[in-house]
Parts: sequence; C-alpha cells; structure tokens
Amino acid sequence: MAEQQLEIGESESQVLKQLRGKHVLITGTTGFLGKVVLEKLIRAVPDIGGIHLLIRGNKRHPNARERFDNEIACSSVFERLRLDDGEAFEDFLDTRIHCVTGEVTQERFGLAPDPFAALAGKVDAIINSAASVNFREELDKALAINTLCLNNVTEFAAQAGDIPVIQVSTCYVNGKNSGKAHEVVVRPAGASIPRSEEGHYEIDELVHLLQDKIADVRSRYSGKVLEKKLVDLGIREANHYGWSDTYTFTKWLGEQLLLKSLAGKSLTILRPSIIESAMEEPAPGWIEGVKVADAIILAYAREKVTLFPGKRSGIIDVIPADLVANSIILSLAEALAKPGKRRIYQCCSGGRNPISLGEFIDHLMDEAKSNYAQYDQLFYRQPRKPFMAINRTLFDAVISGAQLPLSVADRVLKAIGHTRELKLLKNLDTTRSLATIFGFYTAPDYVFQSDELMQLSKRMGAADQALFPVDAARIDWALYLRKTHLAGLNKYALKERKLYSLKSRRTRQAA
Repeated sequence: MAEQQLEIGESESQVLKQLRGKHVLITGTTGFLGKVVLEKLIRAVPDIGGIHLLIRGNKRHPNARERFDNEIACSSVFERLRLDDGEAFEDFLDTRIHCVTGEVTQERFGLAPDPFAALAGKVDAIINSAASVNFREELDKALAINTLCLNNVTEFAAQAGDIPVIQVSTCYVNGKNSGKAHEVVVRPAGASIPRSEEGHYEIDELVHLLQDKIADVRSRYSGKVLEKKLVDLGIREANHYGWSDTYTFTKWLGEQLLLKSLAGKSLTILRPSIIESAMEEPAPGWIEGVKVADAIILAYAREKVTLFPGKRSGIIDVIPADLVANSIILSLAEALAKPGKRRIYQCCSGGRNPISLGEFIDHLMDEAKSNYAQYDQLFYRQPRKPFMAINRTLFDAVISGAQLPLSVADRVLKAIGHTRELKLLKNLDTTRSLATIFGFYTAPDYVFQSDELMQLSKRMGAADQALFPVDAARIDWALYLRKTHLAGLNKYALKERKLYSLKSRRTRQAA
C-alpha cells in the first residue's frame, strides 16, 4: 500500500524540514558518489545540524580531518559552493563537518568504546556508500567491505537508538535474472539459497562456506598468485549463484545481511544503475575518474578497441550522479519522517527513459566524428575506425581467430630483435580484457524499474521534485551523451587528473 503523503504544505520542502538540525553519518565520501551527496547536502540543506564523515586514514594523511582537507574539500565538486559564497562554505566546513578517523570494516569502526558511543549519541541517521566497486576484486576483500562490514553498520545503528540506515547498493544485484527488474528482494538466478519467511535469503552458511574456501586458497598460495586465485574464486562463486562478478554478488549478500539484521527497523536500500557524470549539479558533466562506460569510450577514442560484445537492441542503463544523490537524500528524509519501515528504491533510466546500446554508441561516434577537436584530452585525433557491438559468439570467434597469427608474428619480430609488443596484439589484449570485465553490462537482458522511487518523489511534493529531481525521464540523451558527458570526461576525469599528476610530480621533485 502506498504510503500517505506527509502532512505538510505542498509548497514546503519536506527534505529541508526533516533534515533541519539533524546529524548524519556518511561513509564513502572519498568516492565519486559520496562527494556528490556531500556537496548537495551542504548546498541545498543549509540548516542540517551536522555531517559526520567516517574516513580511513592513509599513509599521507593518517588523520581523517587532514585527509578530508587534502583529498575531499579541495575537489572541484565544491567549485560552485566556493564561487557562490566561499566564506560561508569554509564556515560550514569548520563548524558542521565532523571528520572521524575510522574504518567501516572494523568492529566499532575501529573506535574505542567511549568515542563510538559518543558518536552514536550524536547521529540521527547513517548513509553507507562505502564499497569496493572493483568488478574483479579478490573475494576476501569484496566480502569484507561489501558484505561483512554491514554488521558494524547495524551495530552502530542499534547503539544510536535504531536510527535509519540508507544503504547504497546497485541495480545489478539483479544478477543474471532477465525481464523487468523491480524494486524488490532479488532471487538468485543460479544455485539455490534458502529463503526466510520474512522474505530475505539466509546467507550465514553461504558466507561461512566462502570464508572456508578463501582460507583454503590462502593456505596454498601466496603473493601475486594468491591475489589471482582469490579473484578467480570470487568470479567462480558469483557465477555459480547467478551473478556476473564479485562486486554484484557481494553487494547482494550485503542486502540480505541488512534485511535480516534490521527486520522491523528503518532500512532503505537505494540501488543505482551505472552511475555516470552529473546532468546538472554541481556542474554539468562533473565526474571523478573513469567509470564503467568510460573505459570503453576511452579505448575507442584512443583507437584501441573497434569490436565489443554487446546487444545493440539491449537497454544500457546509465544514470547521472546528481539524480542518484537526490534519491539518497529523499530516502533519508523519508526514513527520518516515517521510521521503522523497509524500503527498496532503484535509481535508473531503463524503465522511464530507455536508451539502447546501439543508440548510445551512435551518439558517441557521431560526436567523435563531428566535434572530436573539442575534447582534446579524450581524442588525440579523429577516430578512423568504427566501434561495433556484435554478438558474443561472433566476438569470441573473431578475437580467437586474430589472436594466433598476431601472437606468432609478435614472436617472430621479437626473435629478430624487435623489443616492442606488436600494437595490434596489444589492442587485442585490451579488447579482450575490457570484454571480460564489462561484457555482461553491454548485453543486457533486463530492464530496471523505478516505480517506487517515482512514487516517493510524488509523495514528497512539488518543492522537493524541483530541489531534488530523480526522474530519468528528464534526460535528453543526445544532449547528455554528446555534450554534457563527453565534455565532463574531457574536463574533469582526464584534464584534472593530468593536472593533478603534474602537480604531484612537481611536489615530489621540490621535496
């Protein structure tokens, strides 16, 4: 049954009302999405009581505040805030951003009992966006951060008085299921896993089994061989139970852990699809790093890849980061207003504004042909070869057919004194590697639905629909892909990374 609209004026923002004076703990703000969420909260919710950031120290910056100042606060994601009112922004950072040095994978976040209890006593809700998004992560690492660390999140929520938990998951917990993927608990598409009467899947025995297999691998291998064996184990187990990679498998396991641990309490699972550059906020095209689709775009731009396994008619589900951040914030406000419920939302484009893989590729190729010079960090010259998505069977046959003669030619050249690897062979290896990692995502047999998220947006009212838009129907794909996204890749993901690399090099030389 749809939840009733909160009793508040239609013209008043429910988000601003619910978050006024509240304190929120956020994990994962060193990552791309976490920064977008943080920026939007600072800019759009000025009356929030405080934002507490759990940040792991590193070698350069062992203290959370020091790492925040040097790796997060200086990010271009905050450029708009600095330009609008730099003094107010700095004041917000000084008075309402509270950095906590800790680690989400450790018991009590690595804090002593008293500081842990003190933090829990201040916080009204937790947003967990920390994750390993490496599709081919070693199984033990993926299990630790995507699944088992959620025991620490639930412990904190209980210590804080059963506060709401907003868990950032992924639409791809759908795994190898086909058809319409709704905002429900996902059933495994592979080997059977027992399901409870409450609806979640019982994973305790499965997790113990995985840990036993990890221990067995650890007892027999070491070094780089051990790492590879743990990666292979993760892929093998994921495939066995119905997922394409370790990331989505362990994120699904994490959902089940939370559904069981927080039964009858406040839990919202927010599943984005493939998160890409911002459509509008904080700036059109803002992005950090090279994401899922971008690795393939970059390989095409540099003429390393011309073929890729994919289904041109399949719906590739891409969603701008600002729509995801807005979905998280809406979910947070709702959980604070009406606690004690379990909710699942998907922030995606497939069900509302689908774009096929073929259309996606055509937009990018057309822009590359006509305006490649505008993207100086992305295209070194106008691409001379097409980019084609073909059937997986045909792709494997073409790659295998080309591999043998190129390998023979490479060995012959090396035998007569050529030391550099044959370029065609190197490009073939790049193509095969990208296909291994991302091939599942470019041959979709599912369409993600976001009906429940749309209902949430409707319930929140007109003010929040304007302040925190989440509807993928707003995306003009030609404009977004051809202008916004490619420009963002060029400016933020590539140009800023190059400048940062040069700056770091100069700093090291000066030192």
